[in-house]
Amino acid sequence: MTSAATTDQRVRLDKWLWAARFYKTRTLAKEAIEGGKVHYNDQRCKPGKLVEQGGELKLRHGWAERTIIIDQVSDRRRGAPEAQMLYHETEDSIRHREELAWQRKTMQAAQLPPARRPSKKDRRTIQRFKDQNGI
Repeated sequence: MTSAATTDQRVRLDKWLWAARFYKTRTLAKEAIEGGKVHYNDQRCKPGKLVEQGGELKLRHGWAERTIIIDQVSDRRRGAPEAQMLYHETEDSIRHREELAWQRKTMQAAQLPPARRPSKKDRRTIQRFKDQNGI
């Protein structure tokens, strides 16, 4: 990369997350860090924490939790292919995310929607059942 991606550079965690394209803005990165969704070397930290090459980050985005290793330090936001060169995801993290995605897909397949909407008579029966059972 360029001189902006040297190992002796001092970069804040929120700025690195923004440069690596995990978050669209530094404000979103800061809010995620303060909200406990980002852990640096298995500890909660502040947005101003300085990142180092080889540091481990745990990021939680919705359902997915990623464990990544910092390969390069940069404070410049570049294109996605260059941003992906700043880090790599661990094999365990990839396997765990794929496993959770598979579980979510199978759970959705198990809950098939009804073939049709309930008729007026069906709705009355459902309501009577709920009233009798205190639901």
